[in-house]
Amino acid sequence: MTPARSPATATHSAWHDVPRLQVRQFAALAMAEAPALAEEILREIRREYPHLPVVLDESGEPMAMVGIRRAIEVFVQHLETSEGRPTVPPGVFQEFGRGEGLHGRSLDSLQAIYRMGVRLAWRCFADIGQRVEIPPPAMYELVDAGYEYLDGLVDQSVRGYAEAAARQAGERLRLQRRLMELLLAEHHRGGGPAEALTERAARVGWPLPKKVAVGVLLRPAREAVAPAVGEGVLLDMEYEQPRMVVPEPAAAGRPELLHRALTGWSGAIGPPVPLADAAKSLHWAEAAVRLVERGLLPAGDVLHCTEHTEALVLLQPEELIDDLALRCLAPLAHSGPTHGRRLAETLLAWLETRGGAPEVAARLGVHPQTVRYRLRQIRELWGDEIDDPDRRFELELVLRAQRLRGTLGEARTTS
Repeated sequence: MTPARSPATATHSAWHDVPRLQVRQFAALAMAEAPALAEEILREIRREYPHLPVVLDESGEPMAMVGIRRAIEVFVQHLETSEGRPTVPPGVFQEFGRGEGLHGRSLDSLQAIYRMGVRLAWRCFADIGQRVEIPPPAMYELVDAGYEYLDGLVDQSVRGYAEAAARQAGERLRLQRRLMELLLAEHHRGGGPAEALTERAARVGWPLPKKVAVGVLLRPAREAVAPAVGEGVLLDMEYEQPRMVVPEPAAAGRPELLHRALTGWSGAIGPPVPLADAAKSLHWAEAAVRLVERGLLPAGDVLHCTEHTEALVLLQPEELIDDLALRCLAPLAHSGPTHGRRLAETLLAWLETRGGAPEVAARLGVHPQTVRYRLRQIRELWGDEIDDPDRRFELELVLRAQRLRGTLGEARTTS
């Protein structure tokens, strides 16, 4: 590995056997060659990778030149002192990795550049070793040390690359959240806000769709990572109930992808709406989630509001429906809980079937004579009002709402 080996990790070092005078001669010549060697390495890099940008430091010298020269000098100084391991110069090589990350490139080309530098440096050091008669075993050890040193340079660049990637990801999330906030605002029509929406969408590379559906998620009881909802779907996990904006929700493959990605999550996706009406889709998704939390809509899955329209329409304006129920069902007030419930179920079945006693009986699973008895009572309680179309509509509305809440039994159907 490195020429400076610890007794705990190695029993012998060929480099340590080299007389100190030869080591000092080698180090002096290598240090003198460092500026020219750095220039040669940078020249070869530019020839092989002409696309790489040249960044100058405050003195006008290429930062790459400074970094290469400093890396050579640190390594040579270590060869002379043989104390510990060579410390990779911080800053410059992190900046190289950071630059690759910010420009959206991988580290492959950077690692290839580093390997090229090591080969060129080894060629120079091998020549110096021959001139001062360093034994071959010691030079072989020097090669190992050089590649271990290279690993340290790569680690510095990887750290810078990761920092840049994290910074970019954080910036993208910030911009994406600002886009969602504007998109889901109640009022964003008009020239100014529309222009802002277009500008924010462009900054995150989000093509403005014609239609969107907005989802609201309920976090699972167990810790869960963000669902992989696919490219193009805006997802904000910072909310207590995460939100997402699904562009073109009916696009080919989109429903299937979302279904797979949201397995294990609960919540609701609002109806598809024009982009300018995204806040309306959010409103319905939030309403559906509230019903899920109350146990009035099924949990354990992400439901679509378009499949639960009746519940959303009848269960949402609770105060109005409750007030209407008090007025419409007042005739049942003195019928007793059990009998009143049976009369209400019979009334709803009659209103839904628009049929006679046999049809209502089949729906309820009771004898037709029982239905005839109840229908006579209903007519006595409501009188002529039961024949008024508006009153029948109100009665069916409140009774359907009560059935959705679970206060009326489910009607039975016969084939």
